[in-house]
Amino acid sequence: MRPSTPSVDRGRVLAWALWDWASAAYHAVILTFVFSVYLTDGVGDGTPAASAALGYAMGAAGLVIALLAPVIGQRADAEGRRKFSTGLWTACAIVATASLVTVRDDPAYLWPGLVLLAAGSVVAELAQVSYNAMLAQVSSPATVGRVSGFGWAMGYLGGIVLLLLVYYGFVAGDGPTAGFLGLSREDGWNVRVVALAAAVWFLVFALPLFLRVPETPPVEPGAARRGLVGSYRALAADLVALYREDRRTVYFLGASALFRDGLAAIFTVGSVLAVGVYGIRPGDVLLFGVAANVVAAAGALAGGRVEDRVGPKPVIMVSLGAMIAVACVLLVASGPALFWAFGLVLVFFVGPAQSSSRTFLARLAPPGREGELFGLYATTGRAVSFLAPSLFGLFVWIFDAQRAGIVGIVLVLLAGLLALLPVRPPSEIPGAAPTG
Repeated sequence: MRPSTPSVDRGRVLAWALWDWASAAYHAVILTFVFSVYLTDGVGDGTPAASAALGYAMGAAGLVIALLAPVIGQRADAEGRRKFSTGLWTACAIVATASLVTVRDDPAYLWPGLVLLAAGSVVAELAQVSYNAMLAQVSSPATVGRVSGFGWAMGYLGGIVLLLLVYYGFVAGDGPTAGFLGLSREDGWNVRVVALAAAVWFLVFALPLFLRVPETPPVEPGAARRGLVGSYRALAADLVALYREDRRTVYFLGASALFRDGLAAIFTVGSVLAVGVYGIRPGDVLLFGVAANVVAAAGALAGGRVEDRVGPKPVIMVSLGAMIAVACVLLVASGPALFWAFGLVLVFFVGPAQSSSRTFLARLAPPGREGELFGLYATTGRAVSFLAPSLFGLFVWIFDAQRAGIVGIVLVLLAGLLALLPVRPPSEIPGAAPTG
């Protein structure tokens, strides 16, 4: 007889997941679809130099995150300040987002805008580190998969709602005013106001987490607070101990860094391929993005429920295998209809892969060290974040065809799949069948 599933506080789960919904304001609207495009195509006049500058700024942000994320997570765990850390960096992300309203449509504002965008990326990622670690506080071992999947789905759905509001309220139309709000397009005002709207969205929907989810107790009560150098020393000692105690955690961090880079590249280059290869009209790319978020959210929810029965590794393996197969079909497919059909199948499996990757680590993490490990999770991901974009560009250059760039992404996903194969899954899940 199957044991009953331990209950969780649904109010806390919802409050926790609403942070994912809130952070879509930065990740989906500011960084992916709206403000990064405004900076390169508007403020930067669409020049290659502007796109290169964006790459430099994001590369610098990635380096800062790689250096700070594990220490931030480790200190938050040790001092019992996980929620405080999430709140601090969330507040910084909101301020950075709102500050983008000052970036006028003038080339002189390109680098100030990029600095704000990079700073926002850093603090949003640092907030995500402690937020991910809080997953253990709102779930049980038997429900961590569905709770994580619910959070990812909320992030996707939040992006959908806000993207639609932004498109119809602030962007749509071709006249001197934009959207149903009738905002002036002069000096980029309609896009700059989007930054304020995103900041308000982030603030309002992040609040329930801090009101409803309690702080975690310190792992080292009464210990003196370490300085930055002391934190790195403690981190190094913990890593050595972790490698000796359970090497699969270290191996998983490496494998997940590879396939997560491939997952990120799917969204990064998807719009470029949609227009340049499959004939999607530029105005329809946002609509595909909305549909893709809906499908990815459904995938995350379905994958979370399956994971609580079979464990995270099979979900990740099946998802990666399916994405590789569909990407190979897209490599030879043509036309908008086939792109819509197979593109949506592809993103359906992105959600489960992302969610189960998070829960794989959450199940492996020793109690009280979740923040430190999710900091390393962020760091290892950033360490190879150049790989998929570089291989995409390399194959485009070799074959002089945008379509060929898909091969680069497939290779990264395949490398992540092969690296994950020998990694032993977390121990048996309470109430689930053995995972092997």
